[in-house]
Amino acid sequence: MAQNKEHLIPYLTKEEIEDLVAGLAEEIESDYQGKELILICVLKGSILFISDLMRKINLSQKVDFVSLKTFVNDEGNTITSIVKDITTQITGKHVLIIEEIIDAGRKLSFLKNRLLASAPASLKVVTLLDKPARRVINIKPDYVGKTIEDRYVVGYGLDDGEIGRNYGDIFFLKN
Repeated sequence: MAQNKEHLIPYLTKEEIEDLVAGLAEEIESDYQGKELILICVLKGSILFISDLMRKINLSQKVDFVSLKTFVNDEGNTITSIVKDITTQITGKHVLIIEEIIDAGRKLSFLKNRLLASAPASLKVVTLLDKPARRVINIKPDYVGKTIEDRYVVGYGLDDGEIGRNYGDIFFLKN
């Protein structure tokens, strides 16, 4: 577990992250001009990302939060469940799922299917970091800040055993 920054390799600075977030906000504004958005933050890791992103998107918006849990049962199956569901009505609305990172895609696929059952007008996925090398479910985000290699990252909401979420920069863990 990364207890302090001496066990970390710098990857993205706060300024580079700000540039990625600004670029994503511009894309989203262009695609949704004149529409109200509902941003769904996947807790806990996406909290810093959504707070920066929503301030940069100059469109009418609402925000809600969802928390998911994934575990492997005794038969070896991966199970995803909702710990905290959204409370906002999304039927007929333009919804963006906000993720800090997508790797295997299991939780995102589960959440996407759950939200689609509520018949939104549109449903897209925004991720700061995309790690396709780890994908086990064929799912692609609609908006990607940066595609990264298969390395463990910490900072800007990303954690190692709940440590490091508060770092302003993003780091690779030293092997």
